[in-house]
Amino acid sequence: MPHQVRAATVAAALVVAGTIATAVSSGEPTGCAAPPVIGAQTQISACLSDLTTAGTVATGHTVPADWAGLHPAGARNPSGVPGIQIDGYFPDNSTTNANHGWNHDSQFVIRLPEHWNGGLVVSGSPGNRRQYANDFVISDWVLAQGYAFAATDKGNTGADFFRDDAAPGDAMAEWNSRVTQLTVAAQATVLQRYGRPAGHTYMAGLSNGAYLVRWQLENAPWLYDGGVDWEGTLWTDVDNPLTFLPPAIANYPASQSDPAARDAIVAAGFAAESRPLWEYHDKTYWELTQRIYRQEFDPSYPGSDADYDFASRPRAVHDAVARISLTGRIQKPLLTIHGTLDTLLPIGHDSDVYAAMIRDQGRADLHRYYRIEGGNHVDGLYDTHPNLLRPMLPCFRSAFTALESWTAAGQLPPPDATVPRTPADDPANSCALGN
Repeated sequence: MPHQVRAATVAAALVVAGTIATAVSSGEPTGCAAPPVIGAQTQISACLSDLTTAGTVATGHTVPADWAGLHPAGARNPSGVPGIQIDGYFPDNSTTNANHGWNHDSQFVIRLPEHWNGGLVVSGSPGNRRQYANDFVISDWVLAQGYAFAATDKGNTGADFFRDDAAPGDAMAEWNSRVTQLTVAAQATVLQRYGRPAGHTYMAGLSNGAYLVRWQLENAPWLYDGGVDWEGTLWTDVDNPLTFLPPAIANYPASQSDPAARDAIVAAGFAAESRPLWEYHDKTYWELTQRIYRQEFDPSYPGSDADYDFASRPRAVHDAVARISLTGRIQKPLLTIHGTLDTLLPIGHDSDVYAAMIRDQGRADLHRYYRIEGGNHVDGLYDTHPNLLRPMLPCFRSAFTALESWTAAGQLPPPDATVPRTPADDPANSCALGN
């Protein structure tokens, strides 16, 4: 039944757009013509000899700044995947995304490999980055396996993304609707290009992009066969970034010399072992993240973000957060990975909680949870702290492979586990989730 609902959704999109998919019996494309993307206001396309970053950096079909700092320097990526890239945007009234000189939000990229394996991977950007943010950590790898790939900028970008709303919470609510919109459009694009629908559609993402994975599998499960959640942001009325970031911001300056201040940061959820990472996160992540989320949900707050107390804020603030909160009611298989040294979204206030929410909803049979010992939020600091951290990227790839086997062949993934940080010859490219 879920696949019938998905097929009906895609068929309806094609009918509304007045397009007809022409069947290709071999399942392989002929020629190099890009199909229209359903609902797009503007699109451009190119036939490329290599859709991976090894090729797209040179041809200008990616933006390296979008994906800078997310992966370890030693990560090896495949290359040499020919196919079609479609860039474009859906109708929108905000202008935070300047890629292509369009100054238009709701930009997307769809990549259609010449040699298609019958699947589709959809992703939303991490943080407040743009549509190419997952090119190195997700797109390259899945394209090399034959998947079509689609990504969105979520409808608003940059440090002022919260300005794209009429009411508190609107900007983040748009993230979810833009992913759903792109998924339907990408599925229709795949059908038109290859002559048959995607046999499997997976959602994958990092950080805010992984929050989107969780939300989609809770709220639009008929579009997907499963997802991989790489340290997704948790939003509930009890656990969310507005509850644990203020104590870190308030206490970091004194923590360099005051044990009580260090204890306060640990009490907020940040691992004591992560202390060498605190200075970087204080300068780069903590205050910025707190400010932009607080301005999204509580723009009238008059005080310092270091003193912010979410629990005591007016009912309207909690209602705004509730609009985009998670419930744990996933309806398709989900694999979660989260680093024990995540110094932006501490594991005890995020994925530990979300795994418990899934269990409380009676959905544990649809979930696997791997706590990655020594993993940080992103891998950009691994090369500076190789004796403290381990890269998360290879663990994501192992999780994706396990999801494929689970959904396509019925092979259960390894049970929930804390994956130990053991010596490895090639830590940037290897991660075993089970024995």
